[in-house]
Amino acid sequence: MLRRYIKSESVDLIYLDPPFNSDRNYNVIFQEQNGSRAASQIKAFEDTWHWDQAAAAAFREVIEHGDCISDAMQGFQKTVGHNDMLAYLSMMAPRLLELHRVLGDAGSVFLHCDPTASHYIKILMDAVFTPGNFQNEIIWHYRRWSAASTHFQEMHDVIFWYSKSSAHTFNKPYQPYSQPDVIENTVRGMVGGKLVRLKDAEGNYIKRTKPNIGVLMHDVWNDINFIGPTDKERLGYPTQKPEALLERIIKACSNEGDLVLDPFCGCGTAIAVAQRLNRRWIGIDVTYLAITLMKHRLQTAFGDTAQYTVIGEPVSLPDAKALAEQDRQQHTNHFQWWALGLVGARPARGKQKEGRDKGIDGHLVFFPTPHSAKAENILISVKSGHVTSSQVRDLVGVVKRENAAIGVLISLNPPTRDMKEEAATVGFYKSSELDHNVYPRIQLLTIEELLNGKKLDCPYYVWGDGNVTFKSASRNQKKTDMKGAQKLDDLL
Repeated sequence: MLRRYIKSESVDLIYLDPPFNSDRNYNVIFQEQNGSRAASQIKAFEDTWHWDQAAAAAFREVIEHGDCISDAMQGFQKTVGHNDMLAYLSMMAPRLLELHRVLGDAGSVFLHCDPTASHYIKILMDAVFTPGNFQNEIIWHYRRWSAASTHFQEMHDVIFWYSKSSAHTFNKPYQPYSQPDVIENTVRGMVGGKLVRLKDAEGNYIKRTKPNIGVLMHDVWNDINFIGPTDKERLGYPTQKPEALLERIIKACSNEGDLVLDPFCGCGTAIAVAQRLNRRWIGIDVTYLAITLMKHRLQTAFGDTAQYTVIGEPVSLPDAKALAEQDRQQHTNHFQWWALGLVGARPARGKQKEGRDKGIDGHLVFFPTPHSAKAENILISVKSGHVTSSQVRDLVGVVKRENAAIGVLISLNPPTRDMKEEAATVGFYKSSELDHNVYPRIQLLTIEELLNGKKLDCPYYVWGDGNVTFKSASRNQKKTDMKGAQKLDDLL
């Protein structure tokens, strides 16, 4: 995406929180919003890197690039060998080169990492951005529950700040003095090479006449909390960072109308904060599941004021068929996640596809009326290949057993006449006595129909407020004003 779509020197600020080489798999955990204690887990990305042909190809590409980055990678090869750490560094190196290319002369990059590979990453950053453009190693210190028993508790992350040049944007942030108020309210000055409180002719401390703005913020940030499991800000993404952290970075090193880029966007914290602070933004992520989460976050936080274009998603039936074929070849679930995103659904629980649930891939949770106390479920099955009436019967069985409101079969190929007849025999769902509409209990939708704008036929969910499938982001109270900002299309 960086190479194909983003022009050189077009970005003003980059924040990235790349997957760490932590040798563990992360799961996206969606906390149920209907009051139950269950949680569903879908593997969003595997945070483990292995030395294989792809890693070797990336390594060779960087070596052929020459310059300091080539020397650094060859040094890593001699130091760590052909192992998983070298695979991780081989993945990061070409991305850092592209980030350097797209960053403007007054721009900065903030790279968020943990101690697993931070020492190697800093050498890569030195090689790409030069040691002279290193600005800070920021320590984000927080408190959270830790199970450490054989070593000190790990309670901080590292953020490396590099600029493109010495002429970088920096809106100095200040913090209060740590001394008592009597000192904060007096005037200070340099006397004999020392900073002291100044006195008048009578020996009294000179009182400050202007508000005290404090002292320039230091590089240990211990006033921003880690997002806890029950925090209102948490949306269910495992590596989600607090908005306050991104707000500090974006305010310090960009101005309104500037372009902010997050190339490992996850659930979209950076782009949500950039939107709120009147910056333009670009977010990149590898999974359609993350793209769905970002869309939902922007919609619930900003409504129609957040205008954006999605690049890389299927926009036609041939695109969808190509994605389905790619899934079959690579044994991935991107087509399924993308199809669920077309109706605002989330993937089903990890074990639901196995055994008796007969391929339920996702579901929606909604309140049928504005005053409902009980949430209802819509179960969804996604098929990218040949479809038959037996799949409709399987869906009917699960819907009845689970007492779900509606069942939906989304298919790439059109349903047969037998499938339509099978679905029609099940009857209708009615949300309440106050709702005069009825809704087909089993609905058959094709990808082509969804791409052409067809929606699920269901109550109140259509208007949005009753949909509680995903946890909603807090509504932004400030009106976003992007007047005078350069159009993003001009940069792509």
